[in-house]
Amino acid sequence: MRKVTFFAIALIPFLLWNCETDDMSLDGGYRADTAVGFSDNLGNPPYDPAGEGYNEIIENPFIEVAEEPTSTFSIDADGGSYSNVRRFLNDGILPPPDAVRTEELINYFDYDYAGPQGEHPIALNGEVSRCPWETAHKLIRIGIKGKEIPQDEVPPANLVFLIDVSGSMNAANKLGLLKEGFKLLVEELRPEDRVAIVTYAGNAGVALPSTPGTDKAAMLDAIESLQSGGSTAGAQGIVTAYEIAQQNFIQGGNNRVILGTDGDFNVGVSSQEGLIELIESKRDLGIFLTVLGFGTGNYQDGKMEQLANNGNGTYEYIDNLVQARKVFVEEMGKLYTVAKDVKVQVTFNSSLVEAYRLIGYENRVLDNEDFEDDSKDAGEIGSGQTITALYEIKPANGGSSLQQPSFTIDFRYKHPDEDQSQELSLDILDENYSFNQASESMRFAAGAASFGLLLRDSAYKGSTSYEAIVEWISGATVYDPNGYREELVELVYKAQALDQ
Repeated sequence: MRKVTFFAIALIPFLLWNCETDDMSLDGGYRADTAVGFSDNLGNPPYDPAGEGYNEIIENPFIEVAEEPTSTFSIDADGGSYSNVRRFLNDGILPPPDAVRTEELINYFDYDYAGPQGEHPIALNGEVSRCPWETAHKLIRIGIKGKEIPQDEVPPANLVFLIDVSGSMNAANKLGLLKEGFKLLVEELRPEDRVAIVTYAGNAGVALPSTPGTDKAAMLDAIESLQSGGSTAGAQGIVTAYEIAQQNFIQGGNNRVILGTDGDFNVGVSSQEGLIELIESKRDLGIFLTVLGFGTGNYQDGKMEQLANNGNGTYEYIDNLVQARKVFVEEMGKLYTVAKDVKVQVTFNSSLVEAYRLIGYENRVLDNEDFEDDSKDAGEIGSGQTITALYEIKPANGGSSLQQPSFTIDFRYKHPDEDQSQELSLDILDENYSFNQASESMRFAAGAASFGLLLRDSAYKGSTSYEAIVEWISGATVYDPNGYREELVELVYKAQALDQ
């Protein structure tokens, strides 16, 4: 068992928030307040991590190929778990295991995958190498990249900002940070784009009717005027936001609701099950969903992630202004879906593979019959976005073969405005590579995955150690366009210091 140790830890190099001036600040270390929980010196209220909500994760087990040779899952394009884990570590706290979704630690990062060249909006790649934390095993890496659409060629956007202004959002790292983040997005809009702003507290209201991108001043003024207070009628806000998105629907355009909240719904439909049912009823409207989480203490990660999973959506957690810029500016292409309901099905060769385990994606596993069922929802991929998945396998008799594949991989996806899926396939030969011979993408993804296994104290972590993870990640940072891979090394060191 690990012991959680609380101590002050600086948030350098991250940009933080100054509550009194509403400016970015570089100072602001976090401290432990043993009487009331964790607080910072930036004006945010103290918080107790025990008050946050996370869904239980039961890790995928090894499955014998002789019993079940086929594995099916939906892709997951989210990165929310990584930035939430970062928040915990920067606050001097080891994250609760259920806050660590390993696939989101992997997919927070961009990978140097080639984009599609033909008619399909996604490109596929993959490889096999030895598993670094269990050398008798092997790793399979499956990579997907969405077609990159230049920003000036993206269809016009019909966006509805759905913003939680309830009393629980009254903090600099909640509504204050949310406002600055949405302002960044407004500055990226084109004249042909449109934005409406819906707010909700005790009731839902329209802070700005659908407004063209030529009037950014009106959008910025509406955002700046937002103030928090009251209870949280999130379901009513969702209904209103989708109604406005439908009223201003752009055929062939980018129709999307962008929800910003701490997830602490408490008026009307507020249970996770009820909210999922509500969002599922909106899924076939041709309107996509982006869920953005903010804040600490009462943060409801489980609800947020499931809203995105069940509403043709993606989920991110915003812990600082650097992360807001990543989501709203650097990765704005993700707000435009190029393929939806993307599913992966892997069939293993029993003569070469004894057992397999999908790493992460626990709440994205599908029944095998769901693969060809076009009514079954799955994940979305945005313009230029990369998705990575890893399987750990036990070779049969330690074997590999250049004459026949150890497995076959099939994919299904739909175009954003279509209901019938298209099929692709990928064969990967096991060339018996060592881990050191693997690509940088494999080595980095394995390092991020092993960090998740260690944070979760997983039964499948093998010989993983913080020292080994640093070595694997540090040796896989040639492709690091924004320095985020180097940041992960710093977080590993912070986790090591806490896990004593």
